[in-house]
Amino acid sequence: QLQSWLNFIATELHKGSSPLFNPALGDDAKAIFKMRLLDRLASFDQHMQSNAYVMGDTLTVADAYAFTITGWARALGLDISNLKAITAYRERMSARPAVQAAMKAEGLIK
Repeated sequence: QLQSWLNFIATELHKGSSPLFNPALGDDAKAIFKMRLLDRLASFDQHMQSNAYVMGDTLTVADAYAFTITGWARALGLDISNLKAITAYRERMSARPAVQAAMKAEGLIK
């Protein structure tokens, strides 16, 4: 199941986000990619409604990956505030000391 979730994050969330970082992509194409990505994020949100972490109650490498990718939403102009389980998940992850240390080391927080 861990491999399955890593594949979902890589192929549906990460790969689905990638085109939106291309400044040459036209607005019509961006709208299509955003709609697809929001659909995938909604699926992930549904899973997270009954799970503290990707694999349930245990933190795994999938959480580090999912946290990173879902964090791109703001930079991509995606409003995911209605995805309450992802929002709660990101808050849980952000509160972890190791995550705070990593984000500080990367210059993402002070």
